[in-house]
Amino acid sequence: MKKWWKRTGMLLALLLIIYLGVKPDMLVGKPGIKAESAVLMDMNSEQILMDFNGSEEIAPAGVSKLMTELLVMEAVINGDISWDDLVNVSLYASSVGGSQLTLKQGEQLTVKDLFQIVAVYSANDAAVALAEHISGTEHKFVQQMNQKATQIGLSEDTQFTNSTGLSEKLLGPNRPTEIQGQTLMTAIDACKLARHLLNNHPEILRVSSQMQVSMHQKGMYMSNTNWMLSSIGGPYAYDGNDGLKTGYDEDSGYHFVGTAERDGKRLISVVFGTDTREGRFVETRKLFNYGFSGSK
Repeated sequence: MKKWWKRTGMLLALLLIIYLGVKPDMLVGKPGIKAESAVLMDMNSEQILMDFNGSEEIAPAGVSKLMTELLVMEAVINGDISWDDLVNVSLYASSVGGSQLTLKQGEQLTVKDLFQIVAVYSANDAAVALAEHISGTEHKFVQQMNQKATQIGLSEDTQFTNSTGLSEKLLGPNRPTEIQGQTLMTAIDACKLARHLLNNHPEILRVSSQMQVSMHQKGMYMSNTNWMLSSIGGPYAYDGNDGLKTGYDEDSGYHFVGTAERDGKRLISVVFGTDTREGRFVETRKLFNYGFSGSK
């Protein structure tokens, strides 16, 4: 009898779906997210499809380099610098910690090479070198970062203190005294920043979607830190993913701002604060699946 009622209920539910013209995959519930915060946005409509602690501040680490990338691209467009400019690496830039290209003081690389390595590999020394090349000092560059944050509508909860997102202890012994404090960002603001970058500079995806960047001058190949790229393959690859930025901080955990497009629909996801490197991609997959399922 119980089986009969169960089958009858399932049949009635199916008939209701057919009658209303609702696709079954549109009935997918919001996924449970194992992270400190997460946000999912439909980029075209700007609709927030999911918001889990999206207004909480967190140390975003390398994700904050999205603002660095934005300012570099604007500086090129405005004619302040060019992609072919040679950038001199300072002592400070050569001594920052975290992910790096192991640049040496006095070494010269083009803006284009440094930009690509920031976008693909999240190299901190390259980010500092670009900041100093554009503004003279990183401190002045940080002022531009915060001004731009206000201009594009980010909240006061998001504050940049350096061009890399590094904590003070990883900035190295040559850190200028005016560079102090911890960069903080909310998942909502990270989503807005990514949307502004993609809307105004969609060409960033040609860079962020590269599997690796060849640094012939240094005889190195730097692999993309985004394991979800559809071109990479593997267990975390996601069809339609072509960016965008990873980050890691030993206190706040692993982070990822991702974007994917299917059938003309582009999503932007933010996952902040997973316990493992892989976890940020696992949780992002949940968000993408939910967004592409037709969820409203």
